[in-house]
Amino acid sequence: MLDLIGTFVFALSGATAAVKRRLDLFGVLVLSFVAGNFGGITRDLMIGAVPPAAISDWRYLAVSLLAGVLTFCWFPGVDRWHNSVLLFDAAGLALFAVSGTQKALALGLNPVMAALLGMVTGIGGGMVRDVLVAEIPTVLRADLYAVAALAGAAVVVAGSLLHIPSTATTIAGAALCFGLRLMAIRRGWQLPIARPRNHFEKDP
Repeated sequence: MLDLIGTFVFALSGATAAVKRRLDLFGVLVLSFVAGNFGGITRDLMIGAVPPAAISDWRYLAVSLLAGVLTFCWFPGVDRWHNSVLLFDAAGLALFAVSGTQKALALGLNPVMAALLGMVTGIGGGMVRDVLVAEIPTVLRADLYAVAALAGAAVVVAGSLLHIPSTATTIAGAALCFGLRLMAIRRGWQLPIARPRNHFEKDP
């Protein structure tokens, strides 16, 4: 269920980005599917859960196409409802980070790798979405993007190690990830940025 909800939300972010760049209906549907499913496909391939759920289960395609059609037909309403791509992306990041971590733990990965895989699940779809619309991926330039996903995944792992009910840790991890990302967007929280040397500076 978390996977499907995350797929739908990330697909909305992909479709919204496509509409804003005036792609046709096919382009909107392609971007919605890629944004909604690439992170999950990457996760499943890395842990050997093949064929990936996004390919073997028709519901993933269905919710992705539904998100694309809704956004294409009623873009002004969708855009107003959740303040465009950033909030959709933050929600999808949170849901995929915790669901990816849960699936990795269920298949026996050690806690550290499970958390890293949860992060990869969260950032994968957004990375490909940005590449397809010719942007530098958000994860490489945004305020606390991958870090937020890793924090949410770490909560799920910690809950598993402490034998806390998975529902509670899932909600807590998703809330932490979403909250960090949202605060980073609103307040500009970010990691240190690389600053190249001025061309006019001379070597000592």
